[in-house]
Amino acid sequence: MTDRRPFLYDTHVELGAKIVPFGGWEMPLAYELGTVAEHLACRRDAVVFDVSHLGTVRCDGATMFDALQSTLTNDLRKIAPGRAQYTHLLNDEGFVVDDIIVWWVGEEEFDVMPNASNTSGVTSALPGVDVTSERCVLAVQGPNAKERAARVDVRFAEVGRFRVERFDYHGVEVRVAGTGYTGEEGIEIAAPNEVAEQLLRALVGAGVTPAGLGARDTLRLEAALPLYGHELTTHSTTLEAGLGWVLGWDKESFRGRAAVAEEMGRGCTRRLSGVMVSGRQPLRDGARVSAKGIDAGVLSSGNYSPVLERGIGMGLLSCDLEIDDDVVIELRGRALDAKVVALPFVRKAK
Repeated sequence: MTDRRPFLYDTHVELGAKIVPFGGWEMPLAYELGTVAEHLACRRDAVVFDVSHLGTVRCDGATMFDALQSTLTNDLRKIAPGRAQYTHLLNDEGFVVDDIIVWWVGEEEFDVMPNASNTSGVTSALPGVDVTSERCVLAVQGPNAKERAARVDVRFAEVGRFRVERFDYHGVEVRVAGTGYTGEEGIEIAAPNEVAEQLLRALVGAGVTPAGLGARDTLRLEAALPLYGHELTTHSTTLEAGLGWVLGWDKESFRGRAAVAEEMGRGCTRRLSGVMVSGRQPLRDGARVSAKGIDAGVLSSGNYSPVLERGIGMGLLSCDLEIDDDVVIELRGRALDAKVVALPFVRKAK
């Protein structure tokens, strides 16, 4: 099956993007500056990612609140229309099918945003309509993200953290959420295809650096944000990832609730932990971690941190590990000395 191309594919190529397959799509990995420069531009200024490969399942109607509330883990009663919420979709065994952002756009209007490869799984679990192909999603991230986006339209700068707004932009409705996946401030703009290229070029013209999925991955790793297929899978749980706060125990039900309750009764055997080596060697997922000669688990993510200039990694590791413990990482036949460190590795710019 041929990978899908985002609507802005030709624009990315014109801007110098290197294209790679990702989640069933052909997406920009990096532009001419390269991943490290794009990463640092996000930490120091502002970048724009095309994240149109993420899904949008539109759930509109009087029954949608109850459908979302009974299926997804988080409790929508904690928020209100005009807000966004992070949540999980579990299977009956309590494992993670997907992690999702819900945009509560209007009283009976929700945009459910699954990961690229999981849109069909979400549409089978929820009575929504897949509108992914009708819009582009541009994520503007960094300490100066809103300042630069305001040069395109001042209303972009008025969208608060985890707030959702919609307004007319050049004759069509855009939906904007104060969300992102970098550990920095920013917004994500869902724009109909007919204005998407104009919007992207306007943002670049306002001094926002185009960035690819390579930098998006190193940024989320520094911020210790889980990635579906790595920290979150159908073989891992919300609790193991340290995300118990997305479990809505005050509501009547959510899919997988009984299994999660049983897990809580058994207690912790592994949890999301971070490790760092003293050198610049990038760590990689799948690398085995040991401590005091005992197998502690494997890394689910690893890379080079452009900010710390060290190799860093995360994994669902033994609960016996503590911060500052010495560990050994087996990477391509080498044994690397490392330490368990507190997460996140890097906090957002002040």
